[in-house]
Amino acid sequence: MEERLKQLGYNLPQPVKPVGAYVPAVQVGNLLYLSGILPLREGKIIKKGKVGRDITIEEAFEESVQVVLNALAIVKETLGSLDRVKRCIKITGYVASSENFTEQPKVLNCASELLLKILGDKGKHCRVAVGVCSLPLDSPIEMDFIFEVQ
Repeated sequence: MEERLKQLGYNLPQPVKPVGAYVPAVQVGNLLYLSGILPLREGKIIKKGKVGRDITIEEAFEESVQVVLNALAIVKETLGSLDRVKRCIKITGYVASSENFTEQPKVLNCASELLLKILGDKGKHCRVAVGVCSLPLDSPIEMDFIFEVQ
């Protein structure tokens, strides 16, 4: 899977450390649950604010991709190898949205599409896209994931 990421032009960042009293991942049987992940780059939110007001949909796409890369970095750190991922089961995405913004699913499509490019059919997943009034650190996006692992 890491080779596929490189072919697509992506490198995994260092795993993001928790910003609170929780762990980034918990494995229960063959399921790996990831805590909410922000689009942090080098420890900072690059684009802050609400999508539809402070951030364009196109900018939110980039943030969505960063969340997936951060998630995969946590998966690798937890499991030792991305090759242990059998499938992405579910993504829940929260989009800090302006009052009239209704395209939350569109913002998350980049994340879903990237997982499909990386995992093929194993990247097909269920998804929830929710608009919220604010997120930690004034982040525009937060996502959590469930993976099936071996």
